[in-house]
Amino acid sequence: MIYILLMINIILLVAGQTLWKIGMESVKLELSLSGIFKVIFQPYIFSGLVIYAVATVIWLYILSKSDLSLIYPLQSLCYVLAAFVGIIVFKEYIPPTRWFGIMLILLGAFFVAK
Repeated sequence: MIYILLMINIILLVAGQTLWKIGMESVKLELSLSGIFKVIFQPYIFSGLVIYAVATVIWLYILSKSDLSLIYPLQSLCYVLAAFVGIIVFKEYIPPTRWFGIMLILLGAFFVAK
């Protein structure tokens, strides 16, 4: 059950970051109080914040039920999922060196889970 919740948490974190990226492409960040509120209440940014809040509640539950030394390294799978989102949603190019790093993350997660 913890692994399922962890995967849900990972998906929510990446979804939140993806919404933030989409939202930030459509607003200009101004370092003023009104500018910050404009960014926070931009629909994509706000949706990402809500999703992140849900992910945080799930993460707190996971922390209460499992070893930090197990679950925290597995959360690095966020980077792997985010790379695929970058390719699919944002049409990003992933160079071979980055693919190598992604493979190392997958290998590390495999060994941590064993």
